[in-house]
Amino acid sequence: MGFVVLGIDPGSHATGYGVVERDGARLRLLEGSVIRARESMQLADRLELIHRGVSTAIERFSPSSVAVEGIFYGLNARSALLLGHARGVVLLAISQHGLSLHEYSPLEVKKAVVGYGAAQKHQVQKMVKLLLGLSVEPAQDAADAMAVAICHCNSTQWQIARHT
Repeated sequence: MGFVVLGIDPGSHATGYGVVERDGARLRLLEGSVIRARESMQLADRLELIHRGVSTAIERFSPSSVAVEGIFYGLNARSALLLGHARGVVLLAISQHGLSLHEYSPLEVKKAVVGYGAAQKHQVQKMVKLLLGLSVEPAQDAADAMAVAICHCNSTQWQIARHT
């Protein structure tokens, strides 16, 4: 068995996660999904749902480390604040489970997966499908999280961390 990375793309309504195993040069998807909150849910309930979902994924897969996509700076203030709340509960779940956290900007993730930092969402989905050998393209939020995990699997940080 190789090293398992949990990739997370936080969002206040949809938080994607992807659990990717790296065994040598081979990448394999263990699970990818979206923690989706109903529009009618209060913010506190959405945050609790995200925290519980991330904690459940951590407990089910016991990842070696977790990689989270950083905040996109083009957001308006309200969107950035809501995203900050979602990231906060994700980071709390990671900390509560004693896991190492690695953060990557959207540009770093796109560059690592597609080879181009300004890649479009559909290009990321296509490359995730190809890199993980999937039969269908994953949902956008799940694909973004899988891309974060792939980015970490292929990063210098990961190569150093797995040898310590």
